[in-house]
Amino acid sequence: MKMSTRLILAACLTLPVLAACQKEETTEVVEAAPVAKPTTTDENAWAEYLTDIVRRNVGDASSVYLYTLPAADSADYEGEYQRQLEKAQTDVMRGGVSGTLLAYGSPDSAKTADLAVASFEMAQSGSMKGVRVLFIGDNADFARVKTAVEPSGAVFQFVEAK
Repeated sequence: MKMSTRLILAACLTLPVLAACQKEETTEVVEAAPVAKPTTTDENAWAEYLTDIVRRNVGDASSVYLYTLPAADSADYEGEYQRQLEKAQTDVMRGGVSGTLLAYGSPDSAKTADLAVASFEMAQSGSMKGVRVLFIGDNADFARVKTAVEPSGAVFQFVEAK
């Protein structure tokens, strides 16, 4: 009886080893190609494009806020701009929570830069430590957004819209 117990115990101990020695299956993770920058002002295409960029740059962020604008020729553009500005200013004035990503992007880089700059005008110095700000736009608008964001203590990140 001792012998059969030992054989069963030995079998139980060697089965996991044998299973581990079997050829491991490899699973390839294929990342989808980046979404191309829309050549029109179609809101759905821009939403897909901006969402893709944010997804690729989210990193370890625990919460994400995306501030977008429609095309300048859309109905109620100024109203939409004002609503986004009020939301962004309120979020920034409250101060940042570490691990938050604030992303800005739209078909009109200059107007998006205006939105980002205006939203950080009243930010307290150092109030956004641990927060990342992602600006998706043109190189021409990069410096002024960075200059507006940095005093808040947020980490600035730029992705050229292309």
